[in-house]
Amino acid sequence: MENSSRSSKTFKPKKNIPEGSHQYELLKHAEATLGSGNLRQAVMLPEGEDLNEWIAVNTVDFFNQINMLYGTITEFCTEASCPVMSAGPRYEYHWADGTNIKKPIKCSAPKYIDYLMTWVQDQLDDETLFPSKIGVPFPKNFMSVAKTILKRLFRVYAHIYHQHFDSVMQLQEEAHLNTSFKHFIFFVQEFNLIDRRELAPLQELIEKLGSKDR
Repeated sequence: MENSSRSSKTFKPKKNIPEGSHQYELLKHAEATLGSGNLRQAVMLPEGEDLNEWIAVNTVDFFNQINMLYGTITEFCTEASCPVMSAGPRYEYHWADGTNIKKPIKCSAPKYIDYLMTWVQDQLDDETLFPSKIGVPFPKNFMSVAKTILKRLFRVYAHIYHQHFDSVMQLQEEAHLNTSFKHFIFFVQEFNLIDRRELAPLQELIEKLGSKDR
């Protein structure tokens, strides 16, 4: 079983927003507006809310969604099937986190995604970056932290779409994947969180999703 490290720790939402907290209320608001089917409206900052907090709640939510989506296809994403982390032939990603691994390393997709998710998890668990208590201020660099997390989470969507979409379709998960990705894209577009260049691997899909929703 070449993928044992991944299967032994099945991806689960590791970061839960505490019930009864303000962030939990925000998450509920997000879910309710999503239910209305208008994603452009669902991503907008609710009136009177703090932008950092809104971005924090949604970042945690996207992390959990991507965790679950990737979890459905881990058996197809192996060292053998995906020896490099790519999104089609033109885009390859090398991993560096700036602390433990400073110089970008070339690694397989499952290894890369493991590094990436563990790295995101560590940031989300850091109370100085993602305060869960009311009244604790967000750090001054919060926006750049959130942008880096979202930029990297995008790569997991890009890998799934380019390398594993046939498996997603076999599992009949494509509607789930498309809705999640569309929500993600509308969100990062609304607040300008990911550079256009970074979105290039899925540019056609992004345009298609956007045009249906004008």
